[in-house]
Formats: sequence, structure tokens, C-alpha cells
Amino acid sequence: MPTATWKNSIIAEAPASEIVTVEGNMYFPLSSVKPEHIRPSSHTTVCGWKGLANYYDVIVDGETNANAAWYYATPKDAANEITGRVAFWKGVVCKTL
Repeated sequence: MPTATWKNSIIAEAPASEIVTVEGNMYFPLSSVKPEHIRPSSHTTVCGWKGLANYYDVIVDGETNANAAWYYATPKDAANEITGRVAFWKGVVCKTL
């Protein structure tokens, strides 16, 4: 089962059938992300074909990994498959066990 981990804690976990991979990034359903490990961030970026990305800080044992998760609340039509999904970076390890 695919997982996203940071500091030896599972941040997200979902069946492989629920993961969407875009540009090498695994997008987990938001419902698979443990809410105690994320906090909304005010950071945003823009992707030309996906749209406006919003971010979450990832938190484990009181330590914050700022803007280590992102999502597209209303992606452009070309990226519609990632609606309601979250991807990770900045040391968060995503892999299939």
C-alpha cells in the first residue's frame, strides 16, 4: 500500500488504486491524510497546466516541515484527476510498500 512518511511517521496511506501519479508525484486522496499531521499554509504557487497550488505544513512530534504538501483546490481541466488529492515533497518519502 502506498504511504507518505516523514520522521518515521505515516502522514498518508491509501490503496494503490486510489493514487494518481502526475509528473512523478504520488497524489493521495485527502481523506487518506492523517489530519493531525497537516496544517494549512498561506503559501501558493502556480502551475501553467494545473493551476493554483495551495500548501500544507507537515507536522510530526511538534516539528514542522513548512509547505511540504500541496494540492489544487480547483485544478484546470487538464489536471482534473488530482482534484481532492495531496502530494508531498521536502523530505516526505512516498513509496509503495
